[in-house]
Amino acid sequence: MTTLSPPLPAADDAQPARKHSISRDDLLKAALALIGPHRSVSTLSLREVAREAGIAPNSFYRQFRDMDELTVALIELAGTALRTIIGQARQRAASSDRGVIRLSVETFMEQLRAEDKLMHVLLREGTAGSDAYKRAVDRQLNYFEDELQLDLIRLAAADHGAVLVEPALAAKAITRLIFAMGGTALDLPPEKDPELIEQMSWMIRMIVTGARTLAGHPPRG
Repeated sequence: MTTLSPPLPAADDAQPARKHSISRDDLLKAALALIGPHRSVSTLSLREVAREAGIAPNSFYRQFRDMDELTVALIELAGTALRTIIGQARQRAASSDRGVIRLSVETFMEQLRAEDKLMHVLLREGTAGSDAYKRAVDRQLNYFEDELQLDLIRLAAADHGAVLVEPALAAKAITRLIFAMGGTALDLPPEKDPELIEQMSWMIRMIVTGARTLAGHPPRG
């Protein structure tokens, strides 16, 4: 998993030394260092990020066209990292006494707390950012939904040949639920995590159970 660790903040009266060269990761780290619970990446200016990275503003353009492109890169990085670790959790569930749903939700919450700034970009920019950010978040959601749909079909088939009605819709419902609850969790203390994990696990089970039940009894009207 790709992990970005924001640099230690400089002293208030210190100015970062100008660097001769800089990478994309350096600029991504600089942007992450500037955001927080009350500061969205969509409010950052190119000059702020360049100053945090220790480069002249013009040097920014060697790596990104503009702040939109940098933010989209952060969203993609967050999505890739989260999909990787959730996929690993699903694999571990096969040899665990905990169910795949519970383990996946626990892993999601652990990642949210461990990579809170990166996750903040993924969970918040889709509602507060520009159209480009929203499209980038939506792409990540679609990736999650596609992978989850395959898992739901596989898990149902392994359970005595069960089937799901509209597995793509079930996967979408679960993904949107988890992301919405994750956005809520960012505003809550970690002490609330066990309660949220329990709630999310039950909600997902309800969606899966409903999809299985409706497969045998299609709704009318």
